[in-house]
Amino acid sequence: MSNKIVQVGEQVPNFKLLASNGQEVSLADYRGKKLVIYFYPKDMTPGCTAESCDFRDFNEEFASHNAEVIGISPDDLVSHEQFVTEYKLPFLLLSDTEHGVAELFGVWKELSWGGKTYIGVERSTFLIDESGKLAREWRGISVEGHAQEVLEAVKGN
Repeated sequence: MSNKIVQVGEQVPNFKLLASNGQEVSLADYRGKKLVIYFYPKDMTPGCTAESCDFRDFNEEFASHNAEVIGISPDDLVSHEQFVTEYKLPFLLLSDTEHGVAELFGVWKELSWGGKTYIGVERSTFLIDESGKLAREWRGISVEGHAQEVLEAVKGN
């Protein structure tokens, strides 16, 4: 992957990652649908669980507007499988262990928490349109009300 970060209005370069169902998934698989990609730091943590469950709870509404949801984190497939099973997530979680896709979207960065700095995933969501262009982005989001906000954008797009 290049070091260029994809911008709103640009075609998103195709990428492939392994998914929680054990299959390789590529961005091209979603052509013709809207795609909501939410990047989150870690499976089974409180904020990431709340966010994933919010997207789960709105999943049918996303689907009714020709949109699919996928989550991406640096966790491995074993962790993703447990997370999907535990919280009955109806969508795929993709494993970005080398953080190449996170870098493509500019969400792999220096963060701070509790007075310490570290490199990790900034919680962010992206809406890709039916032709594969980046339509909207939400960076450094807080969880509460976020899935609903993304759904409203999908409805209006």
